[in-house]
Amino acid sequence: MAPLRLSLITLGVADLDRAVAFYEALGLERRVKEAKGAAFFDAGGVVLSLYPRHELAADAGVLPGRAGQFGGIALACNRTSRAEVDTTLIRAVAAGGRALRPAQPTFWGGYSGYVADPDGHPWEIAHNPGFPFDAGGRIVLPE
Repeated sequence: MAPLRLSLITLGVADLDRAVAFYEALGLERRVKEAKGAAFFDAGGVVLSLYPRHELAADAGVLPGRAGQFGGIALACNRTSRAEVDTTLIRAVAAGGRALRPAQPTFWGGYSGYVADPDGHPWEIAHNPGFPFDAGGRIVLPE
């Protein structure tokens, strides 16, 4: 059997059009535009999918949680510099996100802050000098 690979992340959203506008404002490119009731974005080797929250809960066989309540997961976007972290956080708030924690130096030698998308999903925006990027823009983890 092939090793486990993360290929798609699906976020349950309250308003699909609003969520699509938010992620497009941050620069993600929507694909499979003919798909009805869902949206798919190329997120650099992983697909970010948006789906109505109540339908996602039903599909998984669970009760839907309250939007904005912490669900034990945070998404992350690494940037090549502190300035890019700051710019990304500003763009996310301008696009309808909510600032959670301003960017600041971290105990692990990086720099990060948090923002929530319009449905409350937390995103860490970080610069980690120990995780460089390859030519394709993917993080290279040290051995």
